[in-house]
Amino acid sequence: MRLARNTDKLLLITTAFLMSFTFSFMLKRHNNDTFADNEAGVFYESEDHFVTFYDEGNKLTVKTNAKTVGEALNRAGILINPTDTVDPALTTEIDVDNFFVNIYRSRPVMIRDGVQSEYVMTSSYDTKEIAQLAGMTIYDGDEVKLAANTSFLEAGAATVYEVTRNGGRTVTVEEEIAFSEETIKDYNMEPGTREIRQLGETGVRELTFEVFYENNVEVKRELLSDIVKREPVTRVVAVGASEIERKPLTARMGMNRYTVRVGHNVVLRTETYYDLPMQGVMRIAARECGAEAYYTVREDGVKVDAEGYILVAADLDRYPRCSVVETSLGLGKVYDTGTFVEKADGTGHEQFDIATDWTNKNGA
Repeated sequence: MRLARNTDKLLLITTAFLMSFTFSFMLKRHNNDTFADNEAGVFYESEDHFVTFYDEGNKLTVKTNAKTVGEALNRAGILINPTDTVDPALTTEIDVDNFFVNIYRSRPVMIRDGVQSEYVMTSSYDTKEIAQLAGMTIYDGDEVKLAANTSFLEAGAATVYEVTRNGGRTVTVEEEIAFSEETIKDYNMEPGTREIRQLGETGVRELTFEVFYENNVEVKRELLSDIVKREPVTRVVAVGASEIERKPLTARMGMNRYTVRVGHNVVLRTETYYDLPMQGVMRIAARECGAEAYYTVREDGVKVDAEGYILVAADLDRYPRCSVVETSLGLGKVYDTGTFVEKADGTGHEQFDIATDWTNKNGA
């Protein structure tokens, strides 16, 4: 059975290897045609960004308006195997004038552990990673080395690795530590805009386990050590904020007053809050604004829609339903109104009523 399974796997990997070789040949031919037509080696497709592909010794530069790496590869006619590695990833946006993409082609690899042999298709040269891909556990003290491969057809792989077991029964693995995000308000930026001030970076921790077996089957692991090798770096995002957010409405305050510029006019605004079920209001919002017909309660108790806009009641003659408005608690959308609009005194005074969960505190 194992022979049959490995034979099927060998057939699949050999086919994938030949496809990878063909793709590389096609790129080289495409590359040669490009240089024959243009001494600069540039294939002109559009008028946006130059993208240079490096594919195992082959180089191709195109000028394209493709939005992502995957789209640019597709337009350039470069085929990618599922087991190939593309850096940066296929979904990465092309956002600079000179953009570089590296393609690491997968190759067939055989890894031997005593009488057990497994075939994998991989672009990795990390021996532990290759062993894990083949479903093998590599213990601390074990060695994975290149082995002699006298016959490609016999081994069924271009590269052969051999595992030497040295009796260890501890396993050391690395795990990523997710980074957190910190949001800061910038009163000099346009409200609603975002700017990354510091890129987040994942940390790395090293975990060492003692492994226990019964009948050669792993039954449990006990953690021996947990060492942080690299601390995560917090991502810092600045969001544009209005000056009125320096003095936000609170439940204790009850009423907030400030002056704000609306168009060419400066108006005196009063902010209050109310706590009512908003399901009916959001059904109207879904019908008239195309919004999702639900809302959630933010950490500070303010009710927001699916996009994070605060639910605001206002004078619909001044602010039509679905209007985006500034409040002292952030950007909001006008979804509701109330009898308070009848109290307008005609002097430019206006009122926003903000939906919150400050009184009922029932999460609804």
